[in-house]
Amino acid sequence: MTGVLGPGGDVHRARDLAQTLLVDLPERWRHTIGVARRAEQVQDTVGSGTDGEALLIAAWLHDIGYAAELRDTGFHPLDGARHLAVTGWPPRIAVLVAHHSAARYLADTRGLAEQLEEFPCEQSPVSDALIYADQTVGPNGVTMNLEQRLTDMLHRHGPGSPNAAAHARRAPELRAAVQRVDQRQAALRRPSSAA
Repeated sequence: MTGVLGPGGDVHRARDLAQTLLVDLPERWRHTIGVARRAEQVQDTVGSGTDGEALLIAAWLHDIGYAAELRDTGFHPLDGARHLAVTGWPPRIAVLVAHHSAARYLADTRGLAEQLEEFPCEQSPVSDALIYADQTVGPNGVTMNLEQRLTDMLHRHGPGSPNAAAHARRAPELRAAVQRVDQRQAALRRPSSAA
């Protein structure tokens, strides 16, 4: 695979790779399917060109680091991004996976912030849309709002978890990204005024 996105085929390869890696994690696979569907729903908020394709590819691949064969640090954004980097996926896809859903705050609580810096953080409509897709789909692929997702995450991981430790710093960034996507969707629905 080259370092650039190709027309459509990379999305199918991403889906196939995710399915292969997550086949033994059915709940994670259902979540991934739901995230990819949500990404399709907000794809128009990222502009034209390859951005929409990058969003869909990253949505399919964002959780591959949970696969047992990719586990190195035990931090799925970093493990997934490293796999993508060494197997020739475009660097931007590895970056989006590494930093999905404000992962840097979790990396910091796990002592992995320096390792995550291997991948520069992208702040863009694409990274916002990936946050939106990931944070509005629950563990089994069920659509939920962000506050439900945050509550569920804190409950599942528990009060002593890295997720709980990072929550105060991470949640505002997640809320801001979701709000920006909502605003972009609203702007797209507004009729344009004729000149």
